[in-house]
Amino acid sequence: MSESPASSESAIPSHPQSDRLSRRTAMLALGSAALLATGCSRSLDLAALEVDEFTTGTIRPRISVDSRVTRPELMYASFTDESFVLPEIPFEKVDPKWRRQIVVDPTGEQPGTIVVHLQERHLYWVQPGGDAIRYGVGIGKDGFVWSGRANIQYGKKWPTWTPPPEMIARRPELEKWRGGQPGGLDNPLGARALYIFKDGQDTGFRVHGSPEWHTIGQAMSSGCVRMINQDVIDLYNRVTGKTPIVVV
Repeated sequence: MSESPASSESAIPSHPQSDRLSRRTAMLALGSAALLATGCSRSLDLAALEVDEFTTGTIRPRISVDSRVTRPELMYASFTDESFVLPEIPFEKVDPKWRRQIVVDPTGEQPGTIVVHLQERHLYWVQPGGDAIRYGVGIGKDGFVWSGRANIQYGKKWPTWTPPPEMIARRPELEKWRGGQPGGLDNPLGARALYIFKDGQDTGFRVHGSPEWHTIGQAMSSGCVRMINQDVIDLYNRVTGKTPIVVV
């Protein structure tokens, strides 16, 4: 008498190795679920799960994507702006920590705020969702540093630079610019300037570009916050209207 298909299938002996593999797969799945539940992310392949790892042991979605924060050869390429041809920045000579990039926001400020950390030489443009665009900056040397809360009152493209009388007194060669140096590739204010006002009064301090890209990350200016020209143009294009700025 012949066996039914169901009877034949049940009669096939199980393979010990297959059983071991099945049990191992199940255990791995259970272990991964337990790790996720307890936050022990360091034992997981976080890249495969599309999350970033942080020293706190927590996980969060990957930081945002911005079309203007891309490869350095694109961000720091030469281009024409307002009839001026900005030279290419040799980004290989710029420490990566000074290049434009998106980071987790360390400031705690509201989105749309500019935050300058003097000690670490970084400027943050705070984004919604817990991210910030970070730029490397140069700052003023000792005795020429301003800090506090204020506002960017307005910005200018290829601004005129007028050295203050006390600077001319220290550097007589600047006398020729007492009436102002027109905007251009050699102008100390670079391609853009953002003017810092506090309580409606001009502080005399600016966030501005600089043709001297190699000074980014250093403390050697007369107090203003200077940026790579390509970076200050990027920031200028993001700032709209009066913008809060915090310099700490």
